[in-house]
Amino acid sequence: MAGKLYGVGVGPGDPELLTLKAVKIIHACEVIAVPGKVPREAVAYKIAHRACPEIEGRELLGIHMPMTKDERELEKSHEAGALILESTLKQGKHVAFLTLGDPCIYSTYLYLHQRILGKGYEAELISGVPSFCAASAKANLGLGRGAEQLHVIPASYHTEESLKLPGTKILMKAGKQLGKVKEQLKDSGTQVIMVENCGMYGERIYYGVQEMPDSAGYYTILFVKEDEKA
Repeated sequence: MAGKLYGVGVGPGDPELLTLKAVKIIHACEVIAVPGKVPREAVAYKIAHRACPEIEGRELLGIHMPMTKDERELEKSHEAGALILESTLKQGKHVAFLTLGDPCIYSTYLYLHQRILGKGYEAELISGVPSFCAASAKANLGLGRGAEQLHVIPASYHTEESLKLPGTKILMKAGKQLGKVKEQLKDSGTQVIMVENCGMYGERIYYGVQEMPDSAGYYTILFVKEDEKA
């Protein structure tokens, strides 16, 4: 009988934000998979290890997930990763694939999940605390109330038009685009809060465009609200 694949959200960084269900699934799986060539160096592994140190002795799979927009390279890596997972599932082993935040939100794991389902295996998504929810809580910021709209935007793509949307805008992984986004926001009259490395070492919170640096790390989130008093 084939094993089952679980896409497990481990939250944004603080191991105390792992859900009880995530911990249960991690305990139950013989194999732990993570994005990256060296499993123990993966951020998701380090988070889970702090909450579930017993995974130290588990079989580990490192799935290379390149940071690129090249469609052919992505297709090749996704298929290669799915084949690695399939080989393990064929042995009847259950696999917990650890992914930052929630696996349903801009997660590269989803490409593997769909391929495994397409090959006829069982696969289940285990929700985790999304990074923007944890970051807004850190900043004591409410994201939406009443009829206020909420927009989650990948900052590595075109943001200029997205910033014109009504309500609260959340720019994910904004570090590389920070200089450009700052320029777009400097005269906007909006409330802007930036959270870098939420729940991780080096966590920082900046209030207002003037406080923000010109560059930041990969795990950077921007909140842009229309009403400064919100």
